[in-house]
Amino acid sequence: MATTHLHMVMVPWSAFGHLIPFFQLALQLAKADDKQQLPEGCEATVDIPFEKIQYLKIAYDLLRQPVKQFVIDQKPDWILIDVIPHWMVEIAQEQHIPLVNFSVFLASVYSFFMNQTLTRWLDVQKPNSVVLVGFGSERKLSKEQTHEIAYGVELSGLPFLWALRKPHWAFNELDALPCGFQERTRERGMVCIGWAPQLEILGHSSIGGSLFHAGWGSIIETLQFGHSLVVLPFVIDQPLNARLLVDKGLGVEIERSEDGSFSRDDIAKALRLAMVSAEGEKLRIQTREAAQVFGNRDLHDSYFNRFVEYLKENGAAN
Repeated sequence: MATTHLHMVMVPWSAFGHLIPFFQLALQLAKADDKQQLPEGCEATVDIPFEKIQYLKIAYDLLRQPVKQFVIDQKPDWILIDVIPHWMVEIAQEQHIPLVNFSVFLASVYSFFMNQTLTRWLDVQKPNSVVLVGFGSERKLSKEQTHEIAYGVELSGLPFLWALRKPHWAFNELDALPCGFQERTRERGMVCIGWAPQLEILGHSSIGGSLFHAGWGSIIETLQFGHSLVVLPFVIDQPLNARLLVDKGLGVEIERSEDGSFSRDDIAKALRLAMVSAEGEKLRIQTREAAQVFGNRDLHDSYFNRFVEYLKENGAAN
């Protein structure tokens, strides 16, 4: 007979005399699950060996439903969370309640661990399989545009890493994502909030393409590594840059309607074309060939040295 696991919904009252017993009960329920293996009598991290902390986190996640019910019932003005209850983000989004992370860590520590997390996640992905999604700060995307990008990435079925910046219309960065987006894409995608080491990510062997705004600096950085380019231009030089890439066979531009709008289907179609379809193989070959020029450090150093020599020989003193 197959082993079944109980799915318990716990609804505590908002008082420590109630919350603590509920939490202890959650631990006991988790201990009853063979997979979770919590030591006898554990109630907090101080009672648990470091290698068992993961099971305390599993038990802690049992609080998701009772906390959600509490939020629905009480309708608080704000929610303040620690780093562990990541599921509170979706609850806050669903209930339209602003959320703040009260951090007990330095910002530099967060940056360090984010880099470590990114590297570990990328290391387990297949070579050239991940698309890096990132749009610069020059263009303020609307909520509808951001959501279409998110749904397009989701529909593509591709592994992705999204370097997401706070949009001007959202209370925080995660407000920019459609409700449930991270839950649905958790197995194949990662959202990096705020700053990310762009060149370090681009140089990772698992990255195979980029979805971005066609800024010239980003084009140069991406072509250094021979990645496929999927571009969604908006302002200034970006449309011209996108047209150049398409004409040279180095990129795919996302199709738009006559009014300039784009859809999730357009995004998914362009991503699959550039990254996985047989039709896009020629483009992938040409971007790898372009890397022999854009990524040739000796060639660029020689250009720079010649430029310096010209300055020396043709300055006002001469």
